[in-house]
Amino acid sequence: MTQTVELPLWLFVLIVGFAAVTFASHFLFPSVRWFFRRRLERAVARLNKRLERPIEPFKLARRHDMIQRLIHDPQVAQAAADHAAAEGIPDNVAFEQVRRYAREIVPGFSAFAYFGFAIRAARLLSNAVYRVRLGHQDEQALRAIDPNATVIFVMNHRSNMDYVLVTYLAANRSALSYAVGEWARVWPLSRLIRAMGAYFIRRRSRNDLYRKVLAAYVRLATRGGSTQAMFPEGGLSLDGGLAPPKLGLLKYIVQGYDPEGRDVVFVPVALNYDRVLEDKILTSAARDLERRFRARIGLVALRLLRQLWLWVTGRYHRSGYAGVNFGRPLSLAGFGAGSEGDITKMLAQELMERISAIVPVLPVPLIAAILLRHGPLSRAAVEHRLKQLVAAMPLAYVHIPRDNLAYATEAGLRQLLRRGLVTEAGGKVLPVEGRQELLAFYANSIRHLLPDTGELPGM
Repeated sequence: MTQTVELPLWLFVLIVGFAAVTFASHFLFPSVRWFFRRRLERAVARLNKRLERPIEPFKLARRHDMIQRLIHDPQVAQAAADHAAAEGIPDNVAFEQVRRYAREIVPGFSAFAYFGFAIRAARLLSNAVYRVRLGHQDEQALRAIDPNATVIFVMNHRSNMDYVLVTYLAANRSALSYAVGEWARVWPLSRLIRAMGAYFIRRRSRNDLYRKVLAAYVRLATRGGSTQAMFPEGGLSLDGGLAPPKLGLLKYIVQGYDPEGRDVVFVPVALNYDRVLEDKILTSAARDLERRFRARIGLVALRLLRQLWLWVTGRYHRSGYAGVNFGRPLSLAGFGAGSEGDITKMLAQELMERISAIVPVLPVPLIAAILLRHGPLSRAAVEHRLKQLVAAMPLAYVHIPRDNLAYATEAGLRQLLRRGLVTEAGGKVLPVEGRQELLAFYANSIRHLLPDTGELPGM
């Protein structure tokens, strides 16, 4: 026992390293984790005091625990057994597929990442790119929502800036959990998006087992009171107008709704822009009749560097106005009876109608519609037509900057001239040849609100 034992230096270092790791994992790491966990819990408690809807325990649960809960859900387990039998594969292989899907879907929410970084970044980016205007919102109806209800913000999808804008404008209400498509599954962006509570979905997947796992997660999140945000259209609008709703996520929410449990309240949100940053990409996809967007990460980085250079050299201009309106909430409990499929279809239709009614009407879409309808006009004639068009839309939520039609005309034309979508010749403003599809893209955003007749009243 007292004899000296000689060891090679490398083996001694290896033994000491293993001992240090064992000590840390058994004694130090649990204490450190407990210390930071306690600090996080106190920080979240302080944060919840100022939020309209406190962060629910479901969102704060550890990601590992949520994955285990999801893969052991009875409906998911039955789906895995059915899949194994149908495909003729061992049960453990099907179970591993479920585990992979669960790891892909389940987020890892971080209150620090969301409120310490995401909210500040969203506020900075939104106000750097646009003049943000929060228009209509029924504050009394929003505050009257049952505190125990699950709130789901449903929005039209105009741009990837939608995520940023709504995150910023809903910062004092709650932490939103988005359903995010395949575009965001790029490292390290995916890690950041998970930390902000978003969950990834395969929009075009036809795999029944995957859909069962996704449906189970949506059901757990809804019953757990997680505040969510979703796009019923299922993707970005390619022509600028509102698209028919997709029923996927709405169907999962209706399926998972428990009349004896929490109510589910949908809040319609409508967004519009004087400039959609991806407009050329979207119109190209519409022209090619496919949704394979050809934007590369290098191209995006190049455009960001160009905007930074314009800012450094004092030539940067914001991209006009961005408008957001919040509509009248809709309770699933009071929506009515019927079969699951009928309720989902009626719910989707009602939500899209409420969204369409509150789409913000901004200067660029208005002027684009006027020029496409009436051709070359003088600036005075554009202002005159704008006045008459606004008067013909009494129920629309029109944003006139500074409540001044002359300034609104100038602001809209300035954006269109800067983009090269219109030109001035002979004292008249006219669309540039070959750029009409972009003008139509903006006019389409308010197409459903425009008067039906070719001529406006009084013309």
